[in-house]
Amino acid sequence: MVEQAVKGVVLDDSVLFLNSNGDNPNHSLRPATDALMRHLQYSMFRTGISSRLDSSDYVQGDSACENLGRICISKLEELPLSICRLNMKADDCSPIVVGYTMKPSRELDFAKRGAFPLYPTDNGLIFLPLTFDLPLSSQLPEVDMILHKATDEILYVELSNSSDLSNKITYSSRMQELQRHIEVHPDLCVLDPLNNIRPVLDRLETQQILLRLEALKSEGCIIRGPYFLKVDNFNEAILVQKLSEAKLTLPCIVKPQVACGVSDAHKMAIIFDVEDLKNLDVPLPAIIQEYVDHSSTLYKFYVLGEKIFHAVKKSTPNTSTLTNLNQGVGPLIFDSLKSLPIVNESQQHLEGKSSDKKNKNINIELVQNAANWLRSVLDLSIFGFDVVVEDKSGDHVIVDVNYLPSFKEVPDDIAIPAFWEAIKNKYENFKRASP
Repeated sequence: MVEQAVKGVVLDDSVLFLNSNGDNPNHSLRPATDALMRHLQYSMFRTGISSRLDSSDYVQGDSACENLGRICISKLEELPLSICRLNMKADDCSPIVVGYTMKPSRELDFAKRGAFPLYPTDNGLIFLPLTFDLPLSSQLPEVDMILHKATDEILYVELSNSSDLSNKITYSSRMQELQRHIEVHPDLCVLDPLNNIRPVLDRLETQQILLRLEALKSEGCIIRGPYFLKVDNFNEAILVQKLSEAKLTLPCIVKPQVACGVSDAHKMAIIFDVEDLKNLDVPLPAIIQEYVDHSSTLYKFYVLGEKIFHAVKKSTPNTSTLTNLNQGVGPLIFDSLKSLPIVNESQQHLEGKSSDKKNKNINIELVQNAANWLRSVLDLSIFGFDVVVEDKSGDHVIVDVNYLPSFKEVPDDIAIPAFWEAIKNKYENFKRASP
């Protein structure tokens, strides 16, 4: 007889609170309680709290627990792992256990949308939150596949005049431990391997990959990366000449070469004059990138395995509007994660009327071809990229590529099943390719 999956749990308050007794009514949560309750809540677990039991009701010792059909744990952090083990036994279809790790805020964003259930999904996945408060050696034997956002664990990226960031990324000790385990267990599937995400950590390497896009054309419409120039020194004597050779005209946008994982990776500037580059407060080495007039319209594309979705978002204004807003006061510096220099509705309306736009509609087929090409070249299963359509030429320009985006602009009832499908397909393809 197949046991039923665990979909609910009742917790005694003594395991959740410190000093939980009648003599001391001032309860405080144990350190792991908050994270545990979030895991249970957003795993769609029915959760109750009981205060009826006292310490005499607890069975001490593993053998006693086993005799009574109970599971004993010594730390709250072990509960998701215990639930996972029970659900693996209960399911007769051998579920695939996906161990995942990412920063708490990102995990919460995914979990709130039902992406990480502790019981089997319709396509047979169980999601286990990996915790570094427990030895990985006790968790990873239960795991078939690793899902990570390794950029959340970057401590340091060496910035030098060298273009190549290989072997210059320093991860946290816990991510290094996970890396070591992966290296000695080649049968463990990883979505996606750290080597595969490296190109999207480096804006220069990303730009060089995008140079090869121009072979893709559709009825005279091209898709490409922006014109760019890598710089190691903003005060270089022949910088103006180099800008011209790179087909760059002002204004331009300046971005750090390191694309993510460090605190100032998203510190950028729009420059309106070559003088703006002097002592510019953007980390070096940097990428000076073409600023594309696109009538404040950005298309965000998400690749989830074989499926491709997109959403339309408001973006930065055209160069004429930016110049008027800036009024010659120097570079416009901003953090792309926090705030973009955007215009209000009346300014955007005026911009739309004045822009000389050849092709107002995005060519979805062309971008989907580019998405499939990028999937093959990058060898990534889940990634995103941003596209703008240049007003005058109609060129489709990919201005950013990133790994494991939130894809929150896609409705959850569409995105989450596609997310699960991409994960399972990756696992099945990995197993088929394994010796």
